This record gives sequence, structure tokens and C-alpha cells, in this order.
Amino acid sequence: QVQLVESGGGLVQAGGSLRLSCAASGHTFSVYAMGWFRQAPGKEREFVAGIRGSGGTVYTDSVKDRFTISRDNAENTVYLQMNSLKPEDTAVYYCATDRRMAVLTESNTYHYWGQGTQVTVSS
Repeated sequence: QVQLVESGGGLVQAGGSLRLSCAASGHTFSVYAMGWFRQAPGKEREFVAGIRGSGGTVYTDSVKDRFTISRDNAENTVYLQMNSLKPEDTAVYYCATDRRMAVLTESNTYHYWGQGTQVTVSS
């Protein structure tokens, strides 16, 4: 059974930084791609960033040059470093995986999700 547990959310002022973590268990973590998504109130869940087992990364345009996704395969953990945060980054952030190597950006292609962590950016 794949389990994902996010942590690291919180309240930060615009321009600040946060680092989210997602600890995974129950599968061969180092092989599979991992993704970060977010969902703001009243909006659809959207792709933020993804990382392949090999380390290749994909970002949505709105977070490029501000967010960095990384992974520590020894610790079965994926990270999302978020810098220069903006109020529009406010959302619940989720990590996800689906036991495949490719990073896909559609949320309905992922079967395994964490519980989410709230990120609130004040102006």
C-alpha cells in the first residue's frame, strides 16, 4: 500500500519561502515519478511540478524560476522548495504518484495522494 505524507506548509508573507516535504512508503520510490499539485478554494486541482526517478523535472509556467522540486531516494522523500511566494500560491499542496516513470500533469492520472498541507501567503 503506497502512503504519502506531506509536511512543511504554513503561513508566510509574500516574498517569503517554504519547503514542503513528502515522505513515501510502500513502493520502490527511487524508480517512480512524483508530482506536486495544489488546489485553491473554488478551483480545480492543478499540476505544480514533477520529478522522474532519474531526476528530470517538469514545472508549470507560473512557478518556474521560483519553485524547485527535488528528491532524496535514500530517504524516500520528495521536496518542493518554494521561493518568492505570492498570494496566488495560496492553496492546499498535495504530492502524488502512480507507479510510473513519466511525469504527467493531469491529476486524474494519479491514484496515490497524500493528505495535503496548507500553504497561505499573505500580501
